[in-house]
Amino acid sequence: MNITDKEKIKLSKFLSLVLRHSPETINIQLDDNGWTDVSNLIKQLNANGRKITQSILKEIVATSDKKRFAFDAHCRKIRANQGHSVAVNLELEERTPPEILYHGTVEKYLGLIWQKGLQKQSRHHVHLSSNLETAKAVGKRRGAPVILEVLSGEMAAAGMTFFLSENGVWLTDHVPVEFLWPRSEE
Repeated sequence: MNITDKEKIKLSKFLSLVLRHSPETINIQLDDNGWTDVSNLIKQLNANGRKITQSILKEIVATSDKKRFAFDAHCRKIRANQGHSVAVNLELEERTPPEILYHGTVEKYLGLIWQKGLQKQSRHHVHLSSNLETAKAVGKRRGAPVILEVLSGEMAAAGMTFFLSENGVWLTDHVPVEFLWPRSEE
């Protein structure tokens, strides 16, 4: 069974919905660590009109631009790497961040950000990147990107914790305003 790139993108977005936010959409369950059985996932996706095989699922996982998903060592279980709004424990280890991290957003959110800092909202963590390109790509999803520099080294020195997800996204609970700076484009 071959599918187009457009179909792969649609399936990837649907997988994000199911594995990060709403597993009940296709009647699957996530375990405490966010994993679900691959065979059952495929069965339930097909039963809900999403035509997929194990080879297509492997291709989606392997080619996801942000490495959103991961298989266990035997490819019997799958989960989203981060971004969950459902309760899961991704078993992340605390890590020391680089001195500066970046957050991509859009102008309409800046007023609230400058009042309250970066908040996780309905997610488990605030998502940060170690490079400008990723932050710009994240900001572009909602319009013209605005990039904020996060003084993550100072945050860590002040006792705030950071984690690094399997796909390279830096995670923290909150970024207070005093650790944020607008990024000037040179």
